[in-house]
This record gives sequence, structure tokens and C-alpha cells, in this order.
Amino acid sequence: MPSCLTSELPFRIVGGLSSGGVYALIAIGYTLVYGVLQLINFAHSEVFMSGILAGALFLGAFPPHTLGPLLLVTAVIPAMLTSGILAVSIERVAYRPLRKRGAPRLAYLISAIGMSLFLQYTTQVWRGVNPEEFPATIKPTAWLHVGGVSVFNTDVIIIVTSLAMVFALETFIRRTKTGRALRAVAQDAEAAALMGVNIDRIIMVTFFIGGLLAGVAGVLFGMNFGRTQWNIGFIPGIKAFTAAVLGGIGSIRGALVGGLVLGLMENVSAGCFGTQWRDVVAFVLLVGVLMLRPTGIFGEKTV
Repeated sequence: MPSCLTSELPFRIVGGLSSGGVYALIAIGYTLVYGVLQLINFAHSEVFMSGILAGALFLGAFPPHTLGPLLLVTAVIPAMLTSGILAVSIERVAYRPLRKRGAPRLAYLISAIGMSLFLQYTTQVWRGVNPEEFPATIKPTAWLHVGGVSVFNTDVIIIVTSLAMVFALETFIRRTKTGRALRAVAQDAEAAALMGVNIDRIIMVTFFIGGLLAGVAGVLFGMNFGRTQWNIGFIPGIKAFTAAVLGGIGSIRGALVGGLVLGLMENVSAGCFGTQWRDVVAFVLLVGVLMLRPTGIFGEKTV
């Protein structure tokens, strides 16, 4: 058997879970919007990109010798706020006018793609085409040694943070008044409106929550890969969408499971076939899921 399935497998699993945790946080933004509005926000990849950039700019304002874990945690705040505000702005500019006019679904798709391109090239004009460094705040060190495999602190941070954010979101949706209103709108918007639910407010909250999680994902991604760029959100965005479809679009737990499964599959395949095939796996998996099980692992749900 190839080494990617034997001696390298534990290493590949840890790396896959780390990548999958980032995909899961981005995927939740897709699945929340779909659960409430039944549409795919293809500009969400740029929301993720804005989180990376906001984190990098915040950390870049400090001298290199002051950077550390505490500052990285602090950088999550401007990243989350930037991504959250951008996500709400996208809803107000690109989607709400169409919704008020009862536009067809195709109009939403075109608007989303247009907004995505606008944000990409606006960032390119602002920051330039060359990659920028994401300031290093945490030095990768081996925390655990399991079966001869070193588990690095950065992997542990990403996996634990992803699980914690999903748990917090599940708790918010199940236990709070706003969360119950969000579920009501997802199940039947007209009935929820008749019961006094402010639909516009709930949709704004949905986009904002998705943006917050994308901001967290952006900082984790920057910490792990050490760079940012004007179009850096495209590939992770496509993979996160694949994860959402794989787990079951509209399901928060499905987004988590889909992200972790996708991360595992692409990391193992990179070891077996080479890193040049890493990104191909996401697209092959997306086609396979759509052909064999379009509703995903957990089936299509509404939040």
C-alpha cells in the first residue's frame, strides 16, 4: 500500500482536519443564507478574504517583536467585524433590492457573481496583485506526539476553534429568541412575518453571523498559510461550498462534517497523487455528490 495510506496517514488526517475546520466555518455562511433565503451567496468568498486582510492589516500595525498569541486572539475582533459588516452590506446592496421587487432566482445569482468580482478587483486596485505576508504570531511547535506523528499547535488551535464556534452557533440558534426567529423564517417566512418576526432584521442577522464566522476562518487561514491576496478567497470559497453541499446544504452540522470530510480527502489525496491534485479533489467530489446524493450526507435542511 502507498505510504499516504500507511505511515503518513495519521499526519494526513491531522492536516486534513485542520484544513477542514476552516472550510467548515466558511461553509456555515453558505448554509445559513441558503437555509433562510434559499439562495447561494457566491460573494461569501470575498467576505472570507476581507477577514484575512483585516487581520493582516491589524497585526501589521504592531512591531514584529510584539506579535504573539494574545495579539492573534485580538486580531480576530477586527476580522470578524469587517467580515460581518461586509456581509450585511452585500445583503443590503446586492440582494435586498431584488427581494423587495420579487426578482427571479437567476437575478440573485448574477448579482452575487457581480458583487464577488467587484470586491475582488476593488481589493486588487487597493492592495495590488502581489501576495502579502500575514504577520506570524505563533511559531508552529509540536504539542503532541501520537504514534510517531507530531501534532502542531496551529492544527490544534484551528480544530478546537472550529468546533467551539460551531457549538456556540448551535447553542445560539437553539436557545435564544433571535435563533428561534431565524429558524422560523427558514421554515416559513410568511408565517413568521404574521407572528411578528421582522424578516429584514433576521436576514441581516443571518448574513452577519455568516460574516463573523468567515472572519474567524480568515484569521485561522492566515495564521496557517502566512499570506493574503486579492483573490485568495476564491478556492477556499469553492471548497467551502462543496463542503456545504457534501454535508447537506442548510444544515449547520452538515457544514461541519462536510468541511472535515473534504479536508481529510484532499489532504490524503495530496499525499497519494501529489499536491498538484489537491484542489482537483474538491471539484471531483462536488460533481460526485451532485450526481449520487444531491441532498448531501445529512440531507437538505433549513437551519
